[in-house]
Amino acid sequence: MKCLLIASESAQVLFYWTDLEFEVSLRQRFENLLEQHREMSPAFEDSINTLFAPLLISCITLNEKISDTYTSFVSENNYLFVLHQFGECTYVAVNGDGSESEDDLRRKIFVLKKIIDVCFGLVTLDTSILKKKLRPQDTEQRLKVWKMLQNLLITYSHLREEDQSFLVEAVERLIHPQLCEQCIEFLDRQVVQQINSSMERANEEVVHTFILVHTKLLAFFSSRNASSLRTSDLLLLILIAQDLCPSDSDLEALTVKDLENTPENEEVYATELSPGAHGEEESVESSSCTSQFTDSIVQVTEETLQASLPFRGFVPKRVFLDASLKDNYCPMMPHNMYCLSLWPGISLVLLTKVSSSHVAASLYHLLDAFTVLEAKLSDGQELGHSSRVYPNMPDLRQRMEKFVKAVGAQKHQLQSAWADFKNKAFSKSDAGNSQELLQACRNVKSQLCLVYQQYFLLKPAGDSQHLSLNLQTKTLKIVQEKLMDWKDFLLVKSKRNTTVISYLKDFPGLIHFIYVDRTIGQMIAPSLNVSEKSTELGKGPLASFIKSKVWSLVGMGRRYLQKGYTTLTFRDGDYYCCYFLWFENESGYKLPVIELPVLSDDSAPIGILTGDYYRKLLRYYGKNHSLEVIKCFELLTIHLGVIPTEFIIQQCSDLARRLWEPSRIPLL
Repeated sequence: MKCLLIASESAQVLFYWTDLEFEVSLRQRFENLLEQHREMSPAFEDSINTLFAPLLISCITLNEKISDTYTSFVSENNYLFVLHQFGECTYVAVNGDGSESEDDLRRKIFVLKKIIDVCFGLVTLDTSILKKKLRPQDTEQRLKVWKMLQNLLITYSHLREEDQSFLVEAVERLIHPQLCEQCIEFLDRQVVQQINSSMERANEEVVHTFILVHTKLLAFFSSRNASSLRTSDLLLLILIAQDLCPSDSDLEALTVKDLENTPENEEVYATELSPGAHGEEESVESSSCTSQFTDSIVQVTEETLQASLPFRGFVPKRVFLDASLKDNYCPMMPHNMYCLSLWPGISLVLLTKVSSSHVAASLYHLLDAFTVLEAKLSDGQELGHSSRVYPNMPDLRQRMEKFVKAVGAQKHQLQSAWADFKNKAFSKSDAGNSQELLQACRNVKSQLCLVYQQYFLLKPAGDSQHLSLNLQTKTLKIVQEKLMDWKDFLLVKSKRNTTVISYLKDFPGLIHFIYVDRTIGQMIAPSLNVSEKSTELGKGPLASFIKSKVWSLVGMGRRYLQKGYTTLTFRDGDYYCCYFLWFENESGYKLPVIELPVLSDDSAPIGILTGDYYRKLLRYYGKNHSLEVIKCFELLTIHLGVIPTEFIIQQCSDLARRLWEPSRIPLL
């Protein structure tokens, strides 16, 4: 039984999501609101408000009276509640069946906050606007927004339970260097360059594009003028892509089943990328999987796939990502995201830069300045000499004047708010009312957020400023043509990307490992496909048992890392588990261990979707190594318990060294 909701400072529910069991329980509490279908209605929303009102009012009152409140508690019926406040919004996560820990619920809260930031951008800085975005007055629009967020939460929960990359929050790449290199080349020449030179691109410019096979990254290419894409943003884009283009497991089973039923000693040959206007055909041996396709299966699969893909164009999804433009930085730069399904399980993602990106960068710097100013005014600093409150006030005034003039007379409310602030802030008289100035500062900030909303979140009537249907269709066909001979191989490769069998000769007793390069946010791990009838871990419950051990080890490693420990080894029944975190310089030389900061229990969970802990950790360690490029790595291993401990530790060291060696996979 699970529930997650967001409430305003007035205890109004702005968004909620419940699983079926929790919703049934709620409906039983409100017999008069029972419905035949699981459709949200205003009445049911009222029941949610009624049920959680005492908790929310209590939390808000404590915060107002003593500037503190509870972060978690367990009710009499053993329901676990976790609360966290972001600005004026209170996030509440509930679990009633014991399937989620306090850390799990807190992580889900922070991931939801990250999703909202990516979906709504800088308007999240203004609570009044955010409330309207999360809870529109129009019921149909409200259902649409809530459904979007609910689907992303459901997709995230599923991936975190089933996918190792979302478990450790790092990107997993499909290991096939030659194919990866070829894909990067044609993404550059035949996708990015073709689109950016087309007259049908409607002033959009493709800055990033990548190919996904399920959640695994096959190839990634960025244009020369593009800002680097953070791993946290890339991982969330993969989450959105999985939600927009869910895999058809039944259709994939038609291909995978034939692969699994072939003898182990047969080898599969995957052809080179289909040559377009030029190129020679060449066979490449793959030792990762084995199979022999029959002509009939290929033909049936081909026809079924084509029949399932009536392409009608993709309306882009607006996302806000961390980016830099020349000397300007914006943590929530607007982009358009196109997710084109090539085949079930394989998709092409295009990220385009909108024409008014420079406005977003200017708005961010102004909002950042007014946010700092608001915080200082809220602390009670005197306003008589504004330079004491904000030393860069002359520069802020100049930039604000320039921006107000640039946006034009149609933003008269911003002009009025700015004029009011100037009268109060730059008055020669020192008798200004600090509360009035604080309110004037908030009004300017709110108007800037409204401008941001008008530019990037409100679609004008009849607006069609995105890649044309014809251009999308051409791009889809050209990528399908290039990958036609690879698609079946890729679907199987995604399920058996790396196998532990290939490591057993050098590392006897090794059951599983996860290796993460936290500097670039990428991971390597043997596949864990519990759903398949036969895996390298055997049949029956063994695969599920090993998977539960892996998930438990990741959670325990994070708990000890939160307490400042970088090494953890322990015996768990018949198995021996290890967790290591260490730092290296660019040459691969291991750097000395330092004392890491201890985090409080209610701090942001360790990960990259919840606050990018590892980037902060790298900055913390780099304070004493300013002349070196610092890299951070993690290794988790599970061995058979009969292996002597000293051999296991030595194996972990050798395994890390082997995995550190260049994989020959082209860089992002």
